[in-house]
Amino acid sequence: MMRPAATLATTEQNDPRYRQIDRLPTDEIARLMNAADAMVPAAVARAVPAISAAIDDIAARMRDGGRLLYVGAGTSGRLAVLDASECPPTFGTDPERVRGIIAGGVDALTRSVEGAEDDAEAGAAAIREQGAGPRDSVVGISASGRAPFVVAAVAEARRLGALTAGLSCNTGVPLSEAADHAIEVIVGPEVVAGSTRLKAGTAQKLVLNMISTISMIKCGRTFGNYMIEVSASNTKLVNRAARIVGDITGADLSVARRALEDAGHEVKTAVIMVERRLDADEARLLLAAYGDRLDLALASRRG
Repeated sequence: MMRPAATLATTEQNDPRYRQIDRLPTDEIARLMNAADAMVPAAVARAVPAISAAIDDIAARMRDGGRLLYVGAGTSGRLAVLDASECPPTFGTDPERVRGIIAGGVDALTRSVEGAEDDAEAGAAAIREQGAGPRDSVVGISASGRAPFVVAAVAEARRLGALTAGLSCNTGVPLSEAADHAIEVIVGPEVVAGSTRLKAGTAQKLVLNMISTISMIKCGRTFGNYMIEVSASNTKLVNRAARIVGDITGADLSVARRALEDAGHEVKTAVIMVERRLDADEARLLLAAYGDRLDLALASRRG
């Protein structure tokens, strides 16, 4: 006998609109999925006040040298590791500054590790192993908001004095109760009942994009919307870095590229070299005097 829908978490409920999808043509299933996905941004928008409050606290701790640790299980854990792994090439962060922790460890990135999400002690232990403390921020991610590994990790982080946030797709869940900041993005039942890699996964990815990107912006790791900390490790990124130097300084691309090469492919150093007519070492010293903040270093010219 099926449990009444009212007793199930929203993410586990069965939406009657989709009960006959196995009998529909491919085009119609695709349109149904697309329509369902289109509801996700509005759900995220409703949670923006909670998201923003969490980000402000996270960014403040990161400016003080703290770390951002994501903790998740299953799809949520994979999204956590994905978002964390994108921060070094995009924002030039040390890989230790933003980290993703997944229940079941590295093996769980490519295959299901049965029972890992139910191991509460492992979640708490993972946080202790990271040495989480008052300058750090720990974001627990669980579509249901009930995964014991994640809830315990967040509770332990809070006990150790870290800032905590819980990202889920249900209301009034243990994860929200365990965290300083409760972020609840209610996307409703999935097209395939219970498959939270769908709308819930999309919602979590959007929120994680906000958390990491806005935190990096608030820490001065962009200049306007320019990716000034980009790691120019291939031809595409070298060309992008040269365009950024040229756009910020107004220099010809050939001048920007030459400065970038002299700066060892450091965008901020190259910008200061062009703007202040300094060599690379002098530009680095100027940046260091202003906490490695390009905006402050450039403003000093007008001071």
